[in-house]
Amino acid sequence: MTVYRLTLQPLSAFGGPPLGDSLFGQLCWSLRHRHGQDRLVELLDGYTESRPFAVLSDALPLGYLPRPALPGFCFDPVPDLDRKAAKRRAWLPWERHDAPVEAWLRHCLPGGEVAGARPEAHPQPHNSLHRLTGTTDGEAFAPYTQTRHWYGAGGNEPVRLAVHAVLDERRLSLAELRQALADMGAYGVGRDASVGLGKFAVVAAEAAELPSQPGADAWLTLAPCAPQGLGLDPARSFYQTFTRFGRHGDLGVHLGSPFKTPVLLAQTGAVLATGPEAALPTPARPWLGQGLGGNGRMTRNAALAGTVQQGYAPVVGIRLPGRAIA
Repeated sequence: MTVYRLTLQPLSAFGGPPLGDSLFGQLCWSLRHRHGQDRLVELLDGYTESRPFAVLSDALPLGYLPRPALPGFCFDPVPDLDRKAAKRRAWLPWERHDAPVEAWLRHCLPGGEVAGARPEAHPQPHNSLHRLTGTTDGEAFAPYTQTRHWYGAGGNEPVRLAVHAVLDERRLSLAELRQALADMGAYGVGRDASVGLGKFAVVAAEAAELPSQPGADAWLTLAPCAPQGLGLDPARSFYQTFTRFGRHGDLGVHLGSPFKTPVLLAQTGAVLATGPEAALPTPARPWLGQGLGGNGRMTRNAALAGTVQQGYAPVVGIRLPGRAIA
């Protein structure tokens, strides 16, 4: 498998951060529309048996890695930096990845200083309408707001985001992947894409090897993933969890229940140390995790029983600080 970096330029506000598992789900719909159902089924063959055709990272700020989810004591202290300021240092410049992990806090930057790391959030007022009468339904006027995220609002230079894709080119070519992402950007991704959110342009696509430090004994994830049951070393793995309450998108909302089975994932920036029996990432397989779903396990919707969830994540090899495992 080959790693590519696809550079995106946001063209509108987003309903939420474009995470790798969500992007993969919409990639599948994009491929289905352009190449047909049979091609998508062919691509997903073996997806839950550790044979993904593509693994996508989050849309990260171009040139930066997320800070690993290690306890604060694992990093060297930075003079005159209090605890709250240290927590805000969340983005490591890519060229600093070869520095010892314990020194990363010194090189990390807060989101406010990294283009694309902290989009500006603005509330957007809404109100429910009765589709037959064209008016608010009921006697009470009950407006509500939802947050929209704007990348680069007020900046002079356009924001660039990077999606790292681990691609099996025997099954899907880079040109096909780029076209599918361009289709996604034209129609929008994420919440409220139907009203103009989540649009972007693909401005570049190039090979970009995911680095690994000498003597790497753990892996930094670039997307949410499902590490359960993979033979990881729990004493040397660090991550924060969240529950993904997924919903079917695109045509799936018209085929019965739109809700998927909730799944527990490790957030981006997880540090996963593999045990003696675990399959290690390699240059030909630079990801960790597993494919979820298939055979109705991700949904009660019989029409979409083949639904899968990306539980894989591209990874960067790191060497854990000794104090992390003391």
